[in-house]
Amino acid sequence: MTELISLADAITGCRKCTRLVRCREAAAAQPPRRFVGQSYWARPVPGFGDPAARLLVVGLAPAAHGGNRTGRVFTGDRSGDWLYAAMHRAGFANQAASINRDDGLALTDAYVSCVVRCAPPGNRPSPGERDRCVGYLVQELALLTRVRAIVALGGFAWDGCLLAAQQLGHAVPRPRPRFGHAVEVRIGPWQLVASYHVSQQNTFTGRLTEAMLDRVFARARAACA
Repeated sequence: MTELISLADAITGCRKCTRLVRCREAAAAQPPRRFVGQSYWARPVPGFGDPAARLLVVGLAPAAHGGNRTGRVFTGDRSGDWLYAAMHRAGFANQAASINRDDGLALTDAYVSCVVRCAPPGNRPSPGERDRCVGYLVQELALLTRVRAIVALGGFAWDGCLLAAQQLGHAVPRPRPRFGHAVEVRIGPWQLVASYHVSQQNTFTGRLTEAMLDRVFARARAACA
């Protein structure tokens, strides 16, 4: 627990990527009308959840007016609404709502993180930004020793998880596993399960449905057993 807190402090103090620092701070300086007057976190966002988690959920990066505003990953935006509602249905969260850091949300047996910790322009981190940031995910995986299943939300998170696993010394199957919804692969001690990202472009269009997401979490729970 202490080591995770120290890692969170290191993450929130990071200024390695000039473009990402500029983007996260610009979002706070010029918020949309619905958030005018609110105080923005505007720093890198650490992981969140149960230090004894057997499930790790990994996303791409904080949203400019979601996690970058609230300071908690997948909080304060529609993507978080979908994710935590699904985790609540699966028994990993005590409530479906994820509004701000003081809303009472608690996770049991689950931890939520992302590959890149700052809100990137257009939700598109560069390869260099990913490579500078993925070390934080590597450290989280090393500290979350009970994790047995990882849900990767989207192709960027899938590739980031494979990269993190390699950096921890685990062999990645060849040919390299390609992302696809509900694809699964065993890497080291983890069952990696893929899901389409919970972004509005997937949930609003029906590309990702609640039933599809629930099946992913059911598979992940089974892998945790």
